[in-house]
Amino acid sequence: MPLMQDLLVGVSGLNVAQRSITVTAHNLSNVETEGFVRQQIIQDPSHYNTIGYTATNYLQVGIGVDTGAVYQARDTFLDRQYRTEIGRESFYSTQYAAVQEIEELFGEMNGVAFQDNLEQLWYSVQELAKDPTSLTTRATLVETAVTFADRTESIYKMLKKYQTDLDTQIQTMVNRFNQIGEEIVDLNDRICKAETGGQENANDLRDRRNELLDELGTMARITYKENADSRIYVNVEEVPFVTEDTYFKMTTVRSADLQATQLAAQGIIADTTETNTALTGLVPVWPAYGYAEVVNMSVLPTSEQNTDVGGLRGLLLTKGIKTGNYTDIPYEPKIADYTAADGTFDKPGYDKAMAQFQTDYQYYKTYVDSSVIVNVQSQFDTLVHGIVTTINDILCPNKEVTLADGSKVMILDEENAPIGMDVNRTRGEALFNRKSEPRYTQKEITLEDGTTMTALVYNQEDARNNYTLFTLGEIEVNPLIKENLSRLPLSMNGGTGDYDASVCNKLIEAWQNPQLILTPTSLSVDTFYEYYNELIGALATRGEELHTISENQQVMTGKIDDQRMSVTGVSSDEELTNLIRFQHAYNASSRYINVVNEMIATIIERL
Repeated sequence: MPLMQDLLVGVSGLNVAQRSITVTAHNLSNVETEGFVRQQIIQDPSHYNTIGYTATNYLQVGIGVDTGAVYQARDTFLDRQYRTEIGRESFYSTQYAAVQEIEELFGEMNGVAFQDNLEQLWYSVQELAKDPTSLTTRATLVETAVTFADRTESIYKMLKKYQTDLDTQIQTMVNRFNQIGEEIVDLNDRICKAETGGQENANDLRDRRNELLDELGTMARITYKENADSRIYVNVEEVPFVTEDTYFKMTTVRSADLQATQLAAQGIIADTTETNTALTGLVPVWPAYGYAEVVNMSVLPTSEQNTDVGGLRGLLLTKGIKTGNYTDIPYEPKIADYTAADGTFDKPGYDKAMAQFQTDYQYYKTYVDSSVIVNVQSQFDTLVHGIVTTINDILCPNKEVTLADGSKVMILDEENAPIGMDVNRTRGEALFNRKSEPRYTQKEITLEDGTTMTALVYNQEDARNNYTLFTLGEIEVNPLIKENLSRLPLSMNGGTGDYDASVCNKLIEAWQNPQLILTPTSLSVDTFYEYYNELIGALATRGEELHTISENQQVMTGKIDDQRMSVTGVSSDEELTNLIRFQHAYNASSRYINVVNEMIATIIERL
């Protein structure tokens, strides 16, 4: 072998050892750098010179060593698994945080519990039954009713505010999506340029890109792949987000506006009177894809389909698509309600009602029961609506009459309605009012027998219009009764002025009789107390389930991350060992060059 070529072998050893020391020093300097991945150098043999042949082989001599590549020590399988599981953890922990917030609103864990308001209202009813003529007991009832209405209003407003706060978090997350998309596109360009020609790996840039993918994994369900140009393509919720040279921006729109746009595309004009079902809050959409929703909320979350992944979905599911009320909970029709006194069964009517129940139940499962806030709003509103309407219907009983045109209306049952102690012997004054709709409207009506009469016609609750409902946010204590306690209808309408004992007895019985059902599939019928306790118990159970899942996910994610770190993490002890090894290799190459140099000098001196 020519001696000059031997010098090249030594020089190649120096170069590779020097590069290895540089890479090792880079690892050591980034021991504490978050997201940094350990780098390793691959040493490949350099070119071979062919000096002859045999019958079966080439006779070749190597001319040194080259740096093959400096690569990142990563396990792509663990990366993908980590990004899925961290997204699932974020999904459940977001909902658990909402349960904790709601429990604090009801005050069952600390502060004044809402159950105390129920007890005070029940106590005031009992005291009223002992002495209905006393203005003191009447005042106590009205005051506790005011406290009850104010507390329910406060809880309602705080739940609405929490939904608004979640909208703020959703907007912040959407903004972050766009920032990440823009940065990944920039990193794709820089990595592609740096690695063109295959001479260098842009490992530090790749570290940053992988950090962004980790962050995206916490926010949504993602998939990704890298092409031959070192550019990475990213899909978010199965929709292209980052492509070769651009990203598709997300934005948010108001739910009601999006619904109106979607209906308009079908040639349908949105019904603005449906105030209680109007969608609320912000919805993330893809403008580039015809304002399609980023997260399909019509799909129930399941681990089998990976639809329980991502903080964005968790926020959207927690917030829900609307403000819940008692009309959102459907109840299965009862056969007894479609059976006449003679035993005749209205099968067509029952089948129609059952079909409607199945439709309503599917909506309930998808958009009400799945959302922590909407579900609690609906159940809590059912309790409040039950208490308010029960008390009102006892103080102001209605009856159904048939009009001349065959239609039916509810009117105040003046024959059985108690009256007030005031001078005018007022009847029809309920304890609770709707803020935007009076209980009765005085009208001239013509009955089916041709009789014309003036009646107080009950303004029915309309599920399409929130302002007609005895629902959270629309309930207040009758200001006329607050102004004059004598208007509270507790006296017999016979003109004697004596109080009507049956009214107080009915109020007491109403608190003791089971009449509320928590969920469509619940088999138990509860009293007001039992219903509230079941509501809080179900909320606590749901919170515990979410907490358990999120904790399990946290443990699983931690284990996967530990496995990743065992591959990607930098060990200072290991790197120091490598540093000494490469220093010895450098010294060995240096000594090899000295030996060859001495040999060359000896030959030259002897010539």
